[in-house]
Amino acid sequence: MYSGIDINAKELAQRGESLIRHASNRYLTTVRIAYRAKQRRFDDFDGLLDDAMIKPVQRAIIELSDEQDQPDLLPG
Repeated sequence: MYSGIDINAKELAQRGESLIRHASNRYLTTVRIAYRAKQRRFDDFDGLLDDAMIKPVQRAIIELSDEQDQPDLLPG
């Protein structure tokens, strides 16, 4: 999906702005990002994730923006 080395700061900022812009509640979106980042942080500690070079908040923003932009990729 994405590699840890190719994180562009400008693209990451645009993804974060897009999440906030399309949100009905900015606070809840921020909480969702923080919660997802916390989950990813603990996954990193457990050694479950291979992309340890990406910070948890960056990974959370990328994942949530991908879910927002491409809902057909979600299972179910």
